[in-house]
Amino acid sequence: MPEPAPPLPAAAPEAQTTMRKATLKDVPTLYQLINGYAKKDLMLPRSMNELYETIRDFTVMCDENNTVVACAALHIDWDDLAELKSLAVNPAYQGKHLGTKLVENALVEAKELGIRQVFALTYKLNFFKHIGFYEVDKNKLPHKVWGECINCPKFTNCDEKALIRVLE
Repeated sequence: MPEPAPPLPAAAPEAQTTMRKATLKDVPTLYQLINGYAKKDLMLPRSMNELYETIRDFTVMCDENNTVVACAALHIDWDDLAELKSLAVNPAYQGKHLGTKLVENALVEAKELGIRQVFALTYKLNFFKHIGFYEVDKNKLPHKVWGECINCPKFTNCDEKALIRVLE
């Protein structure tokens, strides 16, 4: 069992960040960051096991000490459909457009893979609409998407909204 992650860092006044693919060493910090929001009912929790299994899906933003301060995962669901998952930014780093940079990076990655559509299930409608996503009825998404949802405690009363972006 990995050691608990250190406390999330506070942002320096004009902190520099870099983007990179996540590594196994990032899992404890990802766990803390994502589940901090999950405890506030703002996103779904992720287990350590799930994070290790899906680490290749994650891209992270790091501070000058290479500590993860933001993350997002691009998970391929089908031959032309992927989900943007676990978008989280350390509260001390919000307002610095890290979430937007991570989404834009995920869209480029999806396009390079031949993905035509990327969707997100979220409570942050305005954020996603601002960067070109539009709302769709969750029931219009393929059943393959619901493989994870069936295990969610909110499955029968899901209040997240589905948004999608079609890539050119």
